[in-house]
Amino acid sequence: MMDCKKALEEAGGDFEKAAELLRIKGAKDVGKRAGRNAANGLVAAHLAATDHGVMLELACETDFVAKTEGFQSLAADVASFVAVKNPADLDELLAAEYSAGKSVRDLLDEANASMGEKIEIRRFERFGDGFVTVYLHKHDPALPPSVGALVELDGENEEVGKNVAQHIAAMSPTYLTADDVPADVLETEERVAREKAIEEGKPEQALPKIVEGRVNGFFKDVCLLEQPWVRDNKKTIGAYLNENDATILRFARFRVGQS
Repeated sequence: MMDCKKALEEAGGDFEKAAELLRIKGAKDVGKRAGRNAANGLVAAHLAATDHGVMLELACETDFVAKTEGFQSLAADVASFVAVKNPADLDELLAAEYSAGKSVRDLLDEANASMGEKIEIRRFERFGDGFVTVYLHKHDPALPPSVGALVELDGENEEVGKNVAQHIAAMSPTYLTADDVPADVLETEERVAREKAIEEGKPEQALPKIVEGRVNGFFKDVCLLEQPWVRDNKKTIGAYLNENDATILRFARFRVGQS
């Protein structure tokens, strides 16, 4: 409001000239905002006939901007653009031509100038090898979705895809299977489990079994197929998929502000 008042004063009360001054000021301030923290935003998605889908995190500085129609439309437009253009990574997306003579990076700079905040695409995923479903979750009904899960199955099954996507959004798995856990991560878990058991005074001969049990507990926490299904904790997600003759090819989970 202060910026608007100053622009009107500088323009001598001319609204059109004041609006132009604000646009110029906004563009000049884009670079100043580059180092600021964009910890808010939303997760958007775009599905195309379920054979490919996109999930994208668009970040801003405040909830106020995240709630605006302009910000949400920008996220939807870029997600749709990714679905069509299929860029390899974020750099390729930002450099891609969005419209005549305008790149996606230019589009974000314009949003940055007009909305007065740092606006950035933090990440995106595009799946297109199987049957794709998505689930978006709002932690606050007054705000746009802040968590999203994108799931790709080996065959069409809307119900299973939706159930698994909701589970992923709720339970935050990191890996699909135990085999996907990197060797260094597994070594750290084994070492911590062993050292903790020693500190607890466990007998030497019992350590291998204790370590194995604690590592298996770690797998149940971080591996999707090992996790108890959120709707029925007597069965794992892996068992649920087997019951329905379904296989997960890959998944992604985004939460605003988290890596």
